[in-house]
Amino acid sequence: MNKPLMAKATAVWLVDNTTLSFKQIADFCGMHELEVQGIADGDVAAGVKGFDPIANNQLEAVEITRGQADPLYRLKLKFNAAAVGEEKRRGPRYTPLSKRQDRPAAILWLVKFHPELSDGAIGKLVGTTKPTIQSIRERTHWNINNITPVDPVALGLCKQSELDAAVQQAVRRRVAEGGVMSDDERRKLVSTEQSLGMSPEPKVPSSIAGLENFSLTEEDAKPADFSDADSFFNLPHTDEDDEDEDDDDPRR
Repeated sequence: MNKPLMAKATAVWLVDNTTLSFKQIADFCGMHELEVQGIADGDVAAGVKGFDPIANNQLEAVEITRGQADPLYRLKLKFNAAAVGEEKRRGPRYTPLSKRQDRPAAILWLVKFHPELSDGAIGKLVGTTKPTIQSIRERTHWNINNITPVDPVALGLCKQSELDAAVQQAVRRRVAEGGVMSDDERRKLVSTEQSLGMSPEPKVPSSIAGLENFSLTEEDAKPADFSDADSFFNLPHTDEDDEDEDDDDPRR
């Protein structure tokens, strides 16, 4: 649902000038109901001047009348033909000041472990510029000797799902361009959630696969007959043994 311009100021005006419920105002302004209640209590948006949505051509007066008569009624934003097709400008990802010093480490990690990612994809993941990425790729960055590669997910610069999606898109693009996928790139096509849900690989080597169906014959299954144990010690008597005995006879 589209939100009105200056949503918080609009909520302030609706709280001060109408009897709409907090839920109705919250749904119309894209806010939480408790936040609207905080505006009514003076704990939220203190000092914010109300913004009249009727005077600014965002809401019809009849919508407020209907909403005040029916607490379940949802206010409808007035249609603005000039706003059709307008999209929010997409700039680089915002990175908090406390984490901006970690971006070179994240870039070096992505360049080292995911060389298939383009400079544009890396820039979207960690919120940096192409010249910075290029300087780290070419090791011309002013602090390159002191940069240690660190996973951007561990640094909080992006989500694991976003990294997986970027890597999979890069691998698919390479395949579409006629490139040959390595085993490592095939593995990267599987997301972290999917890989964690896979069953473990079998531990039986392929060279002895199928032995689980092997069965002994009836003859092989019979136990060995050891009833005549003396036969193992009473070896057959030969002529050579007689000759050896004669040679050992001291009377000769």
